[in-house]
Amino acid sequence: MANKNRLRELRTDTIINATAKQQETELIKALYEVVEYLTDKFAKRITLTHAKQWYLKDIINELRPYFPDTDLHYHFEKSHIRPDGGILGIKSVKDNTLTYPILISEVKNQGTNDIRTREGKPKQAKGNAIERLGKNLIGLRTALLRESIFPFVCFGYGCDFEETSSILDRVSTMAMFGELNKIYLHNEEDGRFNRCTAYGFLDHSLKEDCDIIQSH
Repeated sequence: MANKNRLRELRTDTIINATAKQQETELIKALYEVVEYLTDKFAKRITLTHAKQWYLKDIINELRPYFPDTDLHYHFEKSHIRPDGGILGIKSVKDNTLTYPILISEVKNQGTNDIRTREGKPKQAKGNAIERLGKNLIGLRTALLRESIFPFVCFGYGCDFEETSSILDRVSTMAMFGELNKIYLHNEEDGRFNRCTAYGFLDHSLKEDCDIIQSH
């Protein structure tokens, strides 16, 4: 019962209020399952947190002690990165002020040309949604240079991600030429390859992908 109460508190105080006030999307439902899995498995040994955004000023302040000789800049106090599923983290046991991200999630629906074709309309250019993802990836990769993992996963769906679409190679490029539908967590080649996980691009449901994430 204690674990279930803890999960209820976590949902009320962080995830629901921070991310899903207006609606429970499939991504948020998958996030709930991850939280429940972690809560059940680790009980009182961990403290989970959730934030809907990560301010650039906070990213830079966290990076400076690790890279004191590198210039790091931002322009506006309110500038931030806001992944669709927010940033799920775990608090440090030694220092309660430190939080380590363990899951950062996005979902991208791209492609209306199937609908436009049925309506007799001309096709539109591909790429807008996935190109916007690239900006977040650059910022998050930099934010987590201090870590040995990159816990970022993106779920994609829509006709632009079908097997014959050239958009798949844009996704592969963002994944540092990693495979799609394969989980990458630990950095490779002494940290030079911090690949993201690009999942759900070829016919998977978010529920199936969530089950796969939990198994890792």
